[in-house]
Amino acid sequence: MTNHLSILGSTGSIGTQALDVVRKRGIQVTALCVYKNVELLEKQAREFQPNLVAVYDETKYNELKNRLADTPIQVEAGLDGLCACAQEKQCDTVLTSVVGMVGLIPTLKAIEAGKNIALANKETLVAGGALVMAAAKEKSVKILPVDSEHSAIFQCLESSPRKEALKRIILTASGGPFFGKSLDDLKTVTKAQALNHPNWSMGQKVTIDSSTMMNKGLEFIEAKWLFDLTPDQIDIVVHRESIVHSMIEFQDNSIIAQMGVPDMRIPIQYALTYPERYESPVSQLDFKKYPHLTFYDPDYKTFQCIDICRDAIRRGGVYPAAANGANEAAVALFLNDKIAYYDIPFIVREAMEHAPQCDTITLDDIFDADRAARDFVLQHS
Repeated sequence: MTNHLSILGSTGSIGTQALDVVRKRGIQVTALCVYKNVELLEKQAREFQPNLVAVYDETKYNELKNRLADTPIQVEAGLDGLCACAQEKQCDTVLTSVVGMVGLIPTLKAIEAGKNIALANKETLVAGGALVMAAAKEKSVKILPVDSEHSAIFQCLESSPRKEALKRIILTASGGPFFGKSLDDLKTVTKAQALNHPNWSMGQKVTIDSSTMMNKGLEFIEAKWLFDLTPDQIDIVVHRESIVHSMIEFQDNSIIAQMGVPDMRIPIQYALTYPERYESPVSQLDFKKYPHLTFYDPDYKTFQCIDICRDAIRRGGVYPAAANGANEAAVALFLNDKIAYYDIPFIVREAMEHAPQCDTITLDDIFDADRAARDFVLQHS
């Protein structure tokens, strides 16, 4: 159970919903960190009175400092500020809800400081899963998943008598806004269409990843590390209603699913209150409103990002980091109208294929592969 919480990414979708949970549960917030939204951070800081706040964009430091000049709150900036929030002395849990590779180093710093991790930053495990899980084991800290799918698996596994009883996990995917479309259909996709998710309210980058189904590929890699599975033990099924958040299958072929309305505050709260359950701010699931729950195989030909990630984790080494870095760069180019939506998976795969093969990896290797993949995307777009 979390008593003192640090939030990395407090003004984003996950961060603001986490603060809804905090209000209801009376958890003390000790640190807040944002990318650049200092206006909202100031409001949060005045409400929750943390010991420390930080803004990653160093050009916003003076503005934040001036906004909070009449308070005793310590103000930091840049990666050092992010790491300071991750290691804040009083907190016992760090919610990592920043987007992208920027979350890897602060997560490792938080683990080093003995903090439990409520993980909502996919890229941390995608790029550095081996290092992160080894560090968590060494420090005996918990990695508690916040993504709805991984939280669902985590909750279902609570009923497993032993690891050997598990046959496979089944990650569900909404299919995004382009479910049923062909590869040719994606040639004319606009930014507005790609940002129109049918079920979930998320930030722009995550929403684009959902539309390309890259997010499911990243979750595939993340699940491998979180639950210590082989790729062959992880399946994906498209479930349009987003009511079944994921499932596990035992050796006897029985299946357990975790269900609920599509609201991120359920997995956020469970990560913060684990192993306890409490009343939440989320509405109760009314099955009569969902008389039909549907399930489909993913269209791997149209949504090629899933197989890019599957190939990356099978190869191991820095291939997942390269795929992730290339995707971040490609999505940024698309959002800035520099490339077409259709181009994203092709650029990502080509960049991933150029990653070097290495069996043992270091943090420097991960960042080198990430940087090389981003450079490749920029040079070939």
